Amino acid sequence: MGREIVRIMGIDPGIAIVGFGIVDKKGHQLVPVQYGSIQTEAGTDTAERLKSIYETLLELIDRYQPDAVGIEKLFFNRNVTTAITVGQARGVIMLAAVQKGLTIGEYTPLQVKQAIVGYGQAEKRQVQEMVRMFLRLQAVPKPDDVADALAVAICHAHSFTLNEKLSR
Repeated sequence: MGREIVRIMGIDPGIAIVGFGIVDKKGHQLVPVQYGSIQTEAGTDTAERLKSIYETLLELIDRYQPDAVGIEKLFFNRNVTTAITVGQARGVIMLAAVQKGLTIGEYTPLQVKQAIVGYGQAEKRQVQEMVRMFLRLQAVPKPDDVADALAVAICHAHSFTLNEKLSR
């Protein structure tokens, strides 16, 4: 029999802004625990930015003790340089989670949209409004990266339940 409450951290990776969202799954109910962003200063050395993301994420994991982490997979169709630095950020995020013994679920933007809205081509604002409704929030979290991270957490919560049932 699984634990009654499962804590899930969702991450929207980036180099300038990393969105994070932590939710507790209590049966079929999702309850927001904390959400926000890790922001790094433009113009700062990439290695320093990655170090800051890594260290801040370790602190968040220690503080909130998630059971699992969901992270958005990269999807880029424009700037290759941005894709590389976001990929590096994603790497240090995954390293922090694995070092803390957490399982990681990876989701494409399409999978997240399908889990939240039921439609893979949903617009960003539709996803954000569904996140607000799912978690009974007064307003859509800002910046967008935070709402995206909460969407990933919700997506992982749904997948976590399915995977738990499949493993029994």
